Amino acid sequence: MTADIYIFDRKSVDLHRNRASGNLDNHDFLLQEVADRLGDRLLDITRTFPKALDLGSQHELLVRTLGSRGDIKDFSALEYSANKETAGETNLIHEELLPVEANSFDLVISNLCLHWVNDLPGTFVQINRCLKPDGLFLAAMIGGESLKELRSALMEAEMEVEGGVSPRVSPLIDVRDAGALLQRAGFALPVADFDRIEVSYASAFDLMKELRGMGETNAVHNRRKNFTRRETLLRAAEIYQDKFLDDEGRIMVTFDIIYLAGWAPHDSQQKPLRPGSATASLADFLTPGEKS
Repeated sequence: MTADIYIFDRKSVDLHRNRASGNLDNHDFLLQEVADRLGDRLLDITRTFPKALDLGSQHELLVRTLGSRGDIKDFSALEYSANKETAGETNLIHEELLPVEANSFDLVISNLCLHWVNDLPGTFVQINRCLKPDGLFLAAMIGGESLKELRSALMEAEMEVEGGVSPRVSPLIDVRDAGALLQRAGFALPVADFDRIEVSYASAFDLMKELRGMGETNAVHNRRKNFTRRETLLRAAEIYQDKFLDDEGRIMVTFDIIYLAGWAPHDSQQKPLRPGSATASLADFLTPGEKS
């Protein structure tokens, strides 16, 4: 990681994840939903992946969810939390410095952890390096306009109560930039798309409790380090309630999930034709009246 890329406080990220690990099963709705969707995408690929790596493993969720999909025989996990023990081969990680040998895995799959990476291009390069030729990188990460309602309510409340704003919700990548980073990292046939998942909670405080239970509270490096004032939180909850209520009297929450897929280069993969190598002219497919 380069010195000038320091968006997130990684010690805080690790602290939040460790604190949440013991009770994550009670706050894993989004993790489980996205794991199911990743599994469906893997099922659509007519390939087998004997040796796979779960990058950022959380409660062996992907292992349980994927089951027999992909015909994975050896599923290793690079684990976030230092407080959690899992069966099988598990290693503690910092995903910006992956302790993985080159050409080790047929599949690297990651479920909602990469949005905390400072040097995302560097991490993608490392993932590409640890894949075997023609190996697959498949990931889902939070991005786009996720938590836009909470962002808006907190910003308005802090401006109103405290006369200024500080970073309270992480900056998130959009789908176009994510696809460009895959290409930049050397992946072949890169694909990036996204789903919007809309859910509801009884109140803004229930949403904040859920985020804390997921280990997803604020870890922006430039955030204000002291506790948020009670008046600010109460006002934010009021604003949220006023502006983003559904027909059932619950607050609306938006999560944009970006899905990434890219392959380690291999000679067997499809490649674009060389310029000038076409064997037919566009004019051959036009009617006489359309030719210029």
